[in-house]
Amino acid sequence: MKILTIDDQQLILLSVEKRLTELGYDVKTADSGQKGIEVYDSFEPDLVLVDINMPDMSGLDVVKHIKGGSKKETPVLVMSGNTDETIITDGFTLGIDDYMKKPVSLSEMAARIKRLIGAPVIELNAQESTSARMLQKNCVGVVIPCYNEEERLLGKEFRDFAHSNLGYHLCFVNDGSTDKTLEVLEELKKGNESNISIYDCEKNGGKAEAVRLGMLLLAKDPQLDYIGFLDADLSTDFRDFDDLVETLDNSEFKIVSGSRMSRMGADITKESARKVISMTINLIIRTILRMPFNDTQCGAKVMDRSVVPLLFSKPFITKWLFDVEMFIRMRKYYGKTEAKKLICEQPLKRWIHADGSKLSMKDSVKIVGQLAKIAFVYR
Repeated sequence: MKILTIDDQQLILLSVEKRLTELGYDVKTADSGQKGIEVYDSFEPDLVLVDINMPDMSGLDVVKHIKGGSKKETPVLVMSGNTDETIITDGFTLGIDDYMKKPVSLSEMAARIKRLIGAPVIELNAQESTSARMLQKNCVGVVIPCYNEEERLLGKEFRDFAHSNLGYHLCFVNDGSTDKTLEVLEELKKGNESNISIYDCEKNGGKAEAVRLGMLLLAKDPQLDYIGFLDADLSTDFRDFDDLVETLDNSEFKIVSGSRMSRMGADITKESARKVISMTINLIIRTILRMPFNDTQCGAKVMDRSVVPLLFSKPFITKWLFDVEMFIRMRKYYGKTEAKKLICEQPLKRWIHADGSKLSMKDSVKIVGQLAKIAFVYR
């Protein structure tokens, strides 16, 4: 039983192909609408699984080709993050047989395919539980800077997240670690090569440069809709990061930045001394930015890929306060009024200070001098 799946995002294609092949289907893939039509004509599949939003043409154009040809009875299943009712209605008018809205589990996808064309004679590994594996609405790249994280890196949490959330790509940047961080990362990558990568820097350049290099690397991948970064200690919960992505997707914002502001119902913990220092530094930062952000230094941010070149093409002048420089670059390019409309500061539901932070109290004092440097250079 032959299935053709068409999607411009390799992260999605690989996951779908792997699961359907495990179930015993003969699967071919295409990463564009035109290629999909060409493969359809030669492969003559029993079912076509197609996305709507592709760069060269709409998935509905593929549907028109299939339903307007001699084999118009071929079942077509649309799987897309597009929730526009007009698009969905147009699809059914053209003759599609089913429409699944992302995010959707691999199990649901397989069940709908089985309903349309039945199951293969031999279902290989069909007993495998995939109910928790979700095909995401968008493809998201996440940079995780790492410096001497051998003891703190929560490999299982990262591996489980990458396994369950199909559409996320995790890029670990080893910032010249002197311990066994690189070995830990290589072990983490095994078996997850399609959605976990490693960028190894020979020399330690600081968090700012590690994030910058990782962001520029991911920006070269055309399948990624959004790109962000997250601290290796996971002081910000993955569920919160996913919330930031959802806010970005459902708005006109260019950047959604996590905020560790204490609020009712949130699990936010900090060392008391750090809390006082953070409040003082944030006051200075707001004065320099001339924009009302409460927590620029939270290590969880996600942005539209279009602003990555603007923010990361040039090296930052400080190793720790690149977040402030990012916001200043937004302000200088868009103007203060427009920049405030394009940046969203979203309170986190959970944030816990992790032991072993690389930023010491002495470094916190140095930050004041670095802020003065930023104010002078970006004046």
